Amino acid sequence: MPSEPACAGPVVPVYFILLPGHLLLDFAGPAEALRIANQNGARFTLHYCGPDPQAGNSLGLSLGGLVPLPEPVPDGAWLIIPGLSSALANENSPASKVAVAWLARVYRAELQLITICSAALLAAAAGLLPGRRCTTHHSLIGRLRALAPTARIEDDRIFSIDGNIASSAGITTGIDLTLELISRTAGPRVALEVAREMVVWLRRDGGSSQHSPYLDHRNHLHPAVHRAQDAIAAAPERRWRMEELAEVACVSPRHLARLFKQHAGLAPNDYCQQMQLAYAEPLLARTDWSLERVAEAAGFGSARDLRRVWLRQRGLALRRAELG
Repeated sequence: MPSEPACAGPVVPVYFILLPGHLLLDFAGPAEALRIANQNGARFTLHYCGPDPQAGNSLGLSLGGLVPLPEPVPDGAWLIIPGLSSALANENSPASKVAVAWLARVYRAELQLITICSAALLAAAAGLLPGRRCTTHHSLIGRLRALAPTARIEDDRIFSIDGNIASSAGITTGIDLTLELISRTAGPRVALEVAREMVVWLRRDGGSSQHSPYLDHRNHLHPAVHRAQDAIAAAPERRWRMEELAEVACVSPRHLARLFKQHAGLAPNDYCQQMQLAYAEPLLARTDWSLERVAEAAGFGSARDLRRVWLRQRGLALRRAELG
């Protein structure tokens, strides 16, 4: 019998705040990503809330059985607010006013707020965005600036993460943002499995590469190279030797090096280093970890070695402050 996946990360209560007229994909996309993450060892508990026990959505369907907006909200919880259809994206509607007042009352540093599309307007109306990096759908950037004039609004990002406030441009980018937060909470391997199941690109923070090495360099059909890549992806923090990879791939080390270059477009060592950096990146966002600890966890010999590889692979110096 297949073994059950190992638990990845802490138990995280997730509250979806569903208002009348919410965009169904803004809700269903992130919810499905979290459900699939749980199948791969993550531990998210999903709760569906709203000002009313029933809420219609953008497709004319109604969701019933919603529980009241929670008070209090436990530490470590995520609050995910899907956007509203364009006709209802109004922070002054009766339901939005209830949600804004609740958000202003319960929000604190121990919670993770996630707004999708026009929901950033609700966070702005609740007074949560002064000085914060944030984004929203391109058609709403002007309204967001008017509501949060001191926010650091990024109008060219699919999503933005500033500490415990995250926002996305909406629709499919809610999935991209959820994948990144899954990666930071449950680990990049869980996020990779979710992306594969959902058949989407595994994206990263706006300040990083727009593509993930977990999925890059895989657009080929050579089984030996895929076997080596699968082994590296399963343990990117391991210091792989060519002899070990060749044994997994069932070819000689010399032949594997040639195959890698021909089919993946880069040398095995470069691929290993890119995977190590992808593994290290969410760890770099942890303020309670030193650079030496991150380097050790990601399989580097030292923090200096991590900085050297980062510069070589990314073409720029490592600056942790830009990764949060």
